[in-house]
Amino acid sequence: MSDKHLITESDVAMDVDKLLEEYDMDASKSRKLTGLIGKITTYIAIAMSVFQLYTAGFGTLLSVKQRSLHIIFAFTLGFLLFPATKKGNKTKASILDYVFIILNIIIFGYLFIFAKEIALKGVNMSSVDILFGGLAILLTLEITRRAVGPELPIVAILFILYARFGPYLPGVLGHRGFSWERIISHMYLTLEGILGIPIGVSATFVFMFILFGAFLDKTGVGKFFIDLAYSLTGHLKSGPAMTAVVASGFMGSISGSSVANTVTTGAFTIPLMKKTGYKAHFAGAVEAAASTGGQIMPPVMGAAAFIMAEFTGIPYIKIIVAAAIPAMLYYFAVGTMVHLEASKLGLKGLPKDKLPKISKLMLSQGYLLIPLFIIVVFLVMGYTPLLSAFYAIGISIIIAIAATLIKGDKSFGVNEFLGALEQGAKGSVGVACACACAGIIVGIVTLTGLGLRIAELIVTLAQGKLLLTLFFTMIASIILGMGLPTTAKYIVLATMAVPALIKLDVNLMSAHLFILYFGVVADITPPVALASYAGAGIAGANAMKTGFQAVKIALAAFIVPYIFAYDSSLILVKEVVDGTVTFMPFISAIPVILSAIIGIVCLASAVEGYLTDTCKLYERVLLFAAALSLLKPGLLSDTFGIVVLASIYFMQKSRLKINKSDTSSANY
Repeated sequence: MSDKHLITESDVAMDVDKLLEEYDMDASKSRKLTGLIGKITTYIAIAMSVFQLYTAGFGTLLSVKQRSLHIIFAFTLGFLLFPATKKGNKTKASILDYVFIILNIIIFGYLFIFAKEIALKGVNMSSVDILFGGLAILLTLEITRRAVGPELPIVAILFILYARFGPYLPGVLGHRGFSWERIISHMYLTLEGILGIPIGVSATFVFMFILFGAFLDKTGVGKFFIDLAYSLTGHLKSGPAMTAVVASGFMGSISGSSVANTVTTGAFTIPLMKKTGYKAHFAGAVEAAASTGGQIMPPVMGAAAFIMAEFTGIPYIKIIVAAAIPAMLYYFAVGTMVHLEASKLGLKGLPKDKLPKISKLMLSQGYLLIPLFIIVVFLVMGYTPLLSAFYAIGISIIIAIAATLIKGDKSFGVNEFLGALEQGAKGSVGVACACACAGIIVGIVTLTGLGLRIAELIVTLAQGKLLLTLFFTMIASIILGMGLPTTAKYIVLATMAVPALIKLDVNLMSAHLFILYFGVVADITPPVALASYAGAGIAGANAMKTGFQAVKIALAAFIVPYIFAYDSSLILVKEVVDGTVTFMPFISAIPVILSAIIGIVCLASAVEGYLTDTCKLYERVLLFAAALSLLKPGLLSDTFGIVVLASIYFMQKSRLKINKSDTSSANY
């Protein structure tokens, strides 16, 4: 940006890499390898990206081979990058790490080399199979503990114990039990355990979209998004905060990480918010809440969206279509809270001459958006997400090279190209480890039938009431999301909570989006709220205070999933039969969208205590009641919501007019 703009490099008083190291789980735990082993690690990462690019463009290998080789790469990088303990050496790997790497290559290399022979032998396990299978489970648990945290491995261990000791459990949870050999066989030699759907998605779609994001990052898309958002919203009374909302929405459309999004855009937006009058904890909370929504924002969304496509059999492009309106409503809800706060504080926007010119910005850097449009075009044309990402990466490279040649600078060269390959591979390690470990959980669920048992318990506990079932599922999503990555949380609940919702006639798409939506919100929900803590770190604010403020800002968005669970027209879905989605015309969704907007404004005003003026207690109560009534769209609830909102709006306007008149008279 030019010097006349209020956002300059000097405004960013913190180093983005340091912030990522402090608050991003992957970055904070990883080693900074130097010397020969550092170079080898870089070569392994580049080789992994080349392998993934080749198979994406020219055809994937046999499922067992593709997934096992993906694990070999990911686990090898994981043991090199992540020490066994927090106090472990951050500059070099230990002997134990090298032992684990060798075991990893042997154990999963065995599956890669003898894939056909293993498939033919069925359940007839040899002693080697049992040994390798047991070690594979232990390696998966250990690397996930290092890269992701202890919560997911603990859950996986509990599920394994459940499979073994089922006969000793009472009631509906009891089952006949399985031997250790049967459990190991299911986890290691089938495509329903470690090599199941989650790692299958990681080895194809997820990796390619992470790599796509890495290439976009190297071409400067992140800074362009911030400039673009600033030029669009800087003049509003909530200008800097609204810039954070819009910029984070843009960034979120290509990034699956709430923390990385918070740090990248927040390093610019949070200091500016503080400079224009927002309190530190509010500034950090705005960025965290806005960045978190990126995981539900098309066209890329987060890794869980690709797994949803595999679980449901619904094409990814249709998931994007269904997720679009709820995602926009999420950002509308966050933006409404920001606007009300700015109004309450009496803030003003920035002069237009201090803002970047949008026309000049688009002419000079608009080409950076082409890869995003390309990927959507390919998806609409019916290409697979894998091939769409492959072509989009190729086009982004061509555009970056062309722009570099035209400008005559060195903004994108060989170093940036190799850097993107390295960044993409290293960025995929945490997701791959989480998917491998989550595969153990899914495998136990399929082996024991636990999913149906849990569904029965949820429905029984809720006494067959949909609202209570949705509420319990929401709480479970948020609690699991506090300790598990979004991807793992989604996988667990997709196998256990979704059947309960479907049993109560919730649309398949609605049920899956419901758990994804609330699992994402967990990133800003204390006590484990990494995105909020990252925002607090940038703002220099209290972490817990920032976390609760972020929940408050996003609270109005909580109404959206309930609405599409009751009425799937909000996600434009008429019905889903065997993976075939029948969409309804957009016009039929307009009444439900308006209902959602009214509900969001009512809840935001009730929570913020402000509409056009400070709300009195009874006004907040009425607004909150109206918001609750709009959870289930209908003529009566909509009418009640409109009447309450309109009445309070005009009452406050009238009150402001009277107060202004009295003030003028007193001054006179």
